[in-house]
Amino acid sequence: MIRKILFWGCLFFIPWVSFSQARDTSDSWESLRARPYPQWFSDAKLGIMIHWGVYSVPSYGGAESYAEWFLRGMMAGSPLRQSFVKKVYGENFTYRDFAPLWKAELWNPDEWAEIFKKSGAGYIVLVSKHHDGFCLWPSKYAPQWNSMEIGPHRDIVGELGQAVRKKGLHFGLYYSLPEWGHPLHRWYDDPPETITPYVEKHMMPQFKELISKYKPDLLFTDGEWYNTAEQWHARELISWYYRLVGPDAIVNDRWGHGADIGFRTPEYSSAGLITDRPWTEVRGMGRSFGLNRNEKLSAYITGKDLIHLFVRTVAYGGGLMLNVGPAADGKIPLIQQERLEQLGQWLSINGEAIYGSRPWRKFGEEKQVELRRIDSLINFDWVRNSPGYPIIEDHFTAEWKGFILPPITGKYVLTAQCDDGLRLWIDGKLVLDKWNAASEGNESEAMRENLSDNHLAEYFFEKNKAYPIRVEYREEVQNASVSLRWKRPDSISEVIPASAFRTQISSEGEKGLEAVYQSKRQYLAYTTNHGNLYAICFEWPDNQLILPVDKPSSSTQVTLLGRSGTLPWKWENGKLIIDTSSVKYNEMPGHDAWTFKISPYDK
Repeated sequence: MIRKILFWGCLFFIPWVSFSQARDTSDSWESLRARPYPQWFSDAKLGIMIHWGVYSVPSYGGAESYAEWFLRGMMAGSPLRQSFVKKVYGENFTYRDFAPLWKAELWNPDEWAEIFKKSGAGYIVLVSKHHDGFCLWPSKYAPQWNSMEIGPHRDIVGELGQAVRKKGLHFGLYYSLPEWGHPLHRWYDDPPETITPYVEKHMMPQFKELISKYKPDLLFTDGEWYNTAEQWHARELISWYYRLVGPDAIVNDRWGHGADIGFRTPEYSSAGLITDRPWTEVRGMGRSFGLNRNEKLSAYITGKDLIHLFVRTVAYGGGLMLNVGPAADGKIPLIQQERLEQLGQWLSINGEAIYGSRPWRKFGEEKQVELRRIDSLINFDWVRNSPGYPIIEDHFTAEWKGFILPPITGKYVLTAQCDDGLRLWIDGKLVLDKWNAASEGNESEAMRENLSDNHLAEYFFEKNKAYPIRVEYREEVQNASVSLRWKRPDSISEVIPASAFRTQISSEGEKGLEAVYQSKRQYLAYTTNHGNLYAICFEWPDNQLILPVDKPSSSTQVTLLGRSGTLPWKWENGKLIIDTSSVKYNEMPGHDAWTFKISPYDK
């Protein structure tokens, strides 16, 4: 307890000057937004983000949760995390007690740099400070709460920065603007408008300490969503950072309301963003950024799906910032290393279609896909996930059909919770119509809160009478969830159980409802580079690849990257037809995605 009082007390004796009182020498928002984005970022396409910290000791949470939010779960009274701590570490164990247990005894920054280099990444982004306030460098603004003074007793930012730069990679830093437990402002607990003392006395001087010492090429801020850019002093900080680092510097888009600057950072999306700014899809290999030992194997993206996701981001003019969550000992889990190696091997063959490429006039080719199954009830929280293959994470629909058999007679209160839209029919009557109801957070906040809406309706049912029921659901972007509940006449409130649903009235009817999910799924992506067109196929074209493109010149040649020789082609009925029948199985360069190079092609 004494140590904690000394720690927080020291913060109030650090000399400071109010930034709001200092002369503002920063650039205007207009000039900052007009500043060119560095070419290296647009060309690199692939970056690696690293979430490693005190939270890597418990490395635990719900199967769909962010493990690096462990402290917030404890502060909010999460039964799962509180019971885990009591069971494993003891009754009076606190989050601060995890710090000495973070030993990093097997950490080798050069080994990490080699793994990242082999993945094909062009830059690294290390989380220098997450929302728990723990610093991975010797920050004087976090005494006894940094990696030099406690835990690893190493300057992790400095050592890793040196190692990755030796490999020719760009070095970036993630920095959380707020902190959950700082006495000047407890993020999520204190009113957002009271944040000024924290910003001016703590955050801004610590920010300048970090950036001055390590001069990262890329700066990724986070946690901005409850405050404005003015409250964060974003314009001053960005301007100062650009002047210090120079033309290679780039910032992301999480600087508070009104900033409207930086490369875009959607999280766990379907990777089809259309924007006039640089962007990168940000996601972990599983559902969490920090290592979560409670995740299932099915939560991890496969190497094949990872390659497809990455190619899709590039075809849309973006890139991928893929996260690794090392264990507390400093080792990157083998399944994460395997995914990085698979991606790197694919890039070693197909890199010319990726690095430095630009979107073509068409992103790719899509087809309508569907998934049919029996769902026992309607109660799903997919978060950022697909309902199942081949449905994609965003922009999908679902329809459930069957019969509902109420257990008692009387008036029922039906509750539909959905993100984004829902319609409910009973016995042919539209009971609920919330098709245009959408409730989304911003891109950085989307997995933090339950953002779905509740909608109510009343309906009189007769006991054991079979009523036709149909439910339609649509998902746009970010979170996806839907739940159908009722409050019975006897006041029992519950998710409508499978026992109340039948697929048919006859005895052959199963419990549950017939479900049909639909979406479009991309099966081919286009990129262009150095006057060539690249068609990247996610499915092998058995005998011929048909592309609805303009006629190439007579001198155009078609090749399969990783295979010697050319492929015959013809153009007829407005389509380029490439003959792939001569490609033997053992000539296929990999089995995840195949790149056809059409050279030259300047249409």
